[in-house]
Amino acid sequence: MADHSPDTKEMPAEGEFAALMEASLAERGGEIHVGDRITGPVIAVTETTLVVDTGTKLDGVADKAEFLDETGQLTVSEGDEVTLYVVSVRGDEVALSKALTGQGGAEALREAFENGIPVEGKVVASRKGGFDVEIVHRRAFCPVSQIDLAFTDNPEAHVGQTYQFAIITFERDGKNIVVSRRKLLEQERIESELRFLETVAPGDVVPAVVSRIVAFGAFAEVAPGLEGLIHLSELSWSRAEKAEDAVAIGEAVTVKVLAFDRDKKGRPRISLSIKQAGADPWDSVDGQFTVGDKVEGKVVRLADFGAFVEIAPGIEGLIHVSEMSHVRRIAKPSDVVSPGDVVTVSVKDIDLGKRRIALSLKEASGDPWLAVAETFPIGSTVSGIVENRQQFGIFVNLAPGVTGLLPASKLRDALEPGTYEKLKIGDTASVVVSEIDTEKRKMTLSPVGGQKEKENDDWKRFVKKEKAAAPSGGLNLLGDMLQEAMAKKKK
Repeated sequence: MADHSPDTKEMPAEGEFAALMEASLAERGGEIHVGDRITGPVIAVTETTLVVDTGTKLDGVADKAEFLDETGQLTVSEGDEVTLYVVSVRGDEVALSKALTGQGGAEALREAFENGIPVEGKVVASRKGGFDVEIVHRRAFCPVSQIDLAFTDNPEAHVGQTYQFAIITFERDGKNIVVSRRKLLEQERIESELRFLETVAPGDVVPAVVSRIVAFGAFAEVAPGLEGLIHLSELSWSRAEKAEDAVAIGEAVTVKVLAFDRDKKGRPRISLSIKQAGADPWDSVDGQFTVGDKVEGKVVRLADFGAFVEIAPGIEGLIHVSEMSHVRRIAKPSDVVSPGDVVTVSVKDIDLGKRRIALSLKEASGDPWLAVAETFPIGSTVSGIVENRQQFGIFVNLAPGVTGLLPASKLRDALEPGTYEKLKIGDTASVVVSEIDTEKRKMTLSPVGGQKEKENDDWKRFVKKEKAAAPSGGLNLLGDMLQEAMAKKKK
């Protein structure tokens, strides 16, 4: 009698088992072939392996050693996405690897060639037309055009580097092997481009790495093998004459995607901006600067009418030529400042609507005429430098921005007029401060020790005294006094 107990199960026939296995594989996502490129998350890390979700119901296993850095630290963790190649499929065991490395001989290389599995190779030398590459203890050749996406103008830079290569020629049982790194890079770029297009749109802000610098800007890599252009005008809110002034190769930056299209050959063209990825500095000007502030800035460029000074990143103000000096009249800005100079300026006006800030160099340095009356009191004797000579007098500079006029009409009052007549520009002269008009910025000077003026003063005082003593008198008395004075002079 047959046993019909609940624990007894009928086993499928051999043919039925094969059919069930095939159906199970179909349900689990389809077949996986050697050479397939798989991108998926790490779902487990064991002592020696990484388990990777292949996108099917079959998980893949990769050697953990492939993901250790130079110090032996694991470079990935659970949840990280990795891109690997299927190097073997045995039943439901899928072996994954970054590339064929180290092990195997000609047959392993043939299998890699036939299945499109990358191989790891070291560039050992450069020679005419390309490079010698060592792969799995065999020598292969990589044409110079296949070592990178861009033209290689310094072949020696690749010597000693270890890359992944695709085998594009395998002949005479491995005696003639040609490899290409560019083929893998192009494949990577196409995949990066597709992922970028699916996930990023104009207006998005993304991380990037500066990869190249050109005359009109810089290229930044936004995804492996995929570059975008940052025009010179979009590198920084600050004015940059050269891309090197704003960024460096290898620098990590944040960029805003401005536009995406293709050139005539169908290659992607991505426009990027570093400055638009950040805040507009003019948005904070209102709280950062106020009229009357003294600030330090850098002269960035000159114009006929003045100099532009950057007082904060991306914030430029104008010093008009009329605001450059209290000391002298300025004909052109280059007489006072040069690009690159660091100057202290005063904020005169802020127009947020027009994004304009008026600056003053002379107000920041102070008006020397404000203290002239205290520094040079009327009647004081001072020394200065002859600045100019004209028919109507001599201009003498007493301090920076303070110049007085010694009128020619006063020179005859000097004790030795010839001393002043001989003065040349640059000579030192002693003068007396006679008059000051601070509002008009004018000062009148007199020669020191004017003898004629002294005699006149003595004569006036003498006459005044005699008139007070003798209320009445005539010409005889006046004549007597004159003769007496002349006699004293002759003695």
